[in-house]
Amino acid sequence: MRDDITIIISAAGMGKRFGAGVPKALIDIDGMPLIVRQLELLSDCKDIRIVVGYKAEEVIQVVEKYRSDVTYLYNYDYETTGTAASFSKGLINSKDWVVALDGDLLVKPDDFEKILNYDGEVIGGCNPTTDNPVLMTIQGGKVREFSRERGTLEWTGLAKLRSDRLTPGNWHVYMMIEPLLPVDVLQISTKEIDTMNDYENALIWVRSGYKE
Repeated sequence: MRDDITIIISAAGMGKRFGAGVPKALIDIDGMPLIVRQLELLSDCKDIRIVVGYKAEEVIQVVEKYRSDVTYLYNYDYETTGTAASFSKGLINSKDWVVALDGDLLVKPDDFEKILNYDGEVIGGCNPTTDNPVLMTIQGGKVREFSRERGTLEWTGLAKLRSDRLTPGNWHVYMMIEPLLPVDVLQISTKEIDTMNDYENALIWVRSGYKE
């Protein structure tokens, strides 16, 4: 059981672009809520914190059916803040290492394991696929810059970092990471669900055994 790492899942947002009327963490992915698929990857992690906001009780009810030892934190300002605000709440009294994970992100299991067991700080990057992505400039195996205009890999929202190097923020998690750069990068396979097209592609991906 990993007891030196805190997992922070940001699941407070409304998912307006997707428009399902529920938090994206509860979207059904081939018979299983997205957040439960995430929790399946975390069976060896002891300290899991889920930051809730929009329809918080629904998220808690789903998670409690699967795992009862999760800590819940509330982002009451979920309508006016970003994932950084949620992630920052999870940082309080966290372990030496923290993993940032967005509640709308599916990750190939093998790749998630690589992030979790990486020897040092690491940022997950993928080939650009979403509209208006946050891109990363990579040099020498490290992320040197986040940008909307230039970069070769897309920021996935997944990273493993030293908790004592992070300063709380309110908007984007990558903005909290910027002062720490350069940080190692791993190219991973993920699917972020923002739109119905994203959802349909994610279903195909999961059903294929995470084949691109």
